[in-house]
Formats: sequence, C-alpha cells, structure tokens
Amino acid sequence: MSTNTARTGGKSSTAFRTISEVSQELEVPQHVLRFWETKFSSVRPLKRGGGRRYYRPEDITLLRRIRDLLYSEGYTIRGVQKVLRENQGKLPEETASAKGSDQEALLKDLIAELGELRDMLLKASKRKS
Repeated sequence: MSTNTARTGGKSSTAFRTISEVSQELEVPQHVLRFWETKFSSVRPLKRGGGRRYYRPEDITLLRRIRDLLYSEGYTIRGVQKVLRENQGKLPEETASAKGSDQEALLKDLIAELGELRDMLLKASKRKS
C-alpha cells in the first residue's frame, strides 16, 4: 500500500473525505478548515445529517492551494480572497515562471529598500560626527 493510499485509508482518489481525513492529509486542524469555509465562499463541502462535512477531491485541491498560499507563500486571508475573486472562485496553479517573476520583483523591491536604509544610516552617522 502506498503512503498516499495509507493516508487516505485505502479510499479511491475520487472518494469523498470527512473533515478528519482532510485535516490529517493537509496537516491542518479541523477548526481551521471550518474557519476557511467562513472566509472562502469557494470552499463548500457537502453537508449531511448532523452537519457532517464531506469534501470532494476538487475541494481538497482548493484547500491545499489555500494552505500553501497562506502558510508557504505568505499571503494573508484577504490576499487569497482577492486572488479567488480575480479568478472567479478558483485558484490558479502557480507556474515556475510566474513564481520566478514574483520573486524577482520582490528582490528588486528589497534591494531598493536596502539602498534607502543604507542612505538613511549614512546620513545619520554624518550628523553624529
């Protein structure tokens, strides 16, 4: 049995998952998944009797991408909401070139900011002399 099959309890990749299964798979507490439902209208698991949630494979894909944007890429909840709005409720898969250009822009901004800080420190040290 592969580790992915072991993690999903032997279920098919198209099977619905409970909140506890999704929580374990994504390594996110259940209360966080419930919170994300309130913040991201695109996250809509099926709810059955007693309020039990069942997540479709596409729900899990969306939740995984939300988790990555929030925890790995440093987006805020508002930032992810904006991305969802701009893409009609779907999160685009990030391409290596898009990520590279984002990182390049970030580095340029950081270099400019460091230059400004250097200039400020030089001015401050000249005033003390």
